[in-house]
Amino acid sequence: MGLSPFFTVHSELPREGPGEPDDVLWALDVAGTPDDCCLCDAACGPGADTLTLAQARPDAMIDAMDLQAHFVDAAKARTAHFGDRINVEQRDYANLPGQYDLIWCAGAAYFVGYLNALEMWTKHLRPGGAIAFSEPVLVSEPISQPVLDFWGSHEALNVPKTLESLNVAGWDVLGHRVIVGAPWAAYYDPMRARIAALRAGGADAALRGAIEEAEEEITQWEACSDEIAYGLFVVRPT
Repeated sequence: MGLSPFFTVHSELPREGPGEPDDVLWALDVAGTPDDCCLCDAACGPGADTLTLAQARPDAMIDAMDLQAHFVDAAKARTAHFGDRINVEQRDYANLPGQYDLIWCAGAAYFVGYLNALEMWTKHLRPGGAIAFSEPVLVSEPISQPVLDFWGSHEALNVPKTLESLNVAGWDVLGHRVIVGAPWAAYYDPMRARIAALRAGGADAALRGAIEEAEEEITQWEACSDEIAYGLFVVRPT
């Protein structure tokens, strides 16, 4: 069975969400993750951040996982030269296979609610371990209509509210930063090129619909690119 139109648009991209290697490096530093460590990339997509984790911690053992088989295949190919210290498999991140010094989850914790994700991952942390996750946040008030249009039904929260909810739930926030601008372009620019290639190769009605949805998302982001943001949070149980 071939890919759905949505995943056809989203295949062969370097990453499956906003971000840059510096985000990963920052999180490792803030968490104080040791050189000889066990890491998890939960919802790894095509493995962009798995690659950065492996490069940043050359003695680490890494488990990476995603529900989508074609992302797993891409991540395996991308990290094959690291040998058996990286294990990439098709797996639900609700069922992590090990114990970790850092669990990294870029832009996917919100599928189950970030507090729910943190709770289910707690038992998979080594003593002193931490979790780094990114979550939609609002960076300006009042909220503009383009921002509301972009996020749709997802309720993006501002950073102070997120910090408060983390503290109430029993999490020590080691650090946080806002992902805005260039890290989003690092996601959308390759998608523009992918869309152009698909159009040049011909597309049926279903694929054209998926292409148009992706183009609309990019257009919405461009209308307020300095207001569309993820918050990246590094937390540890108190």
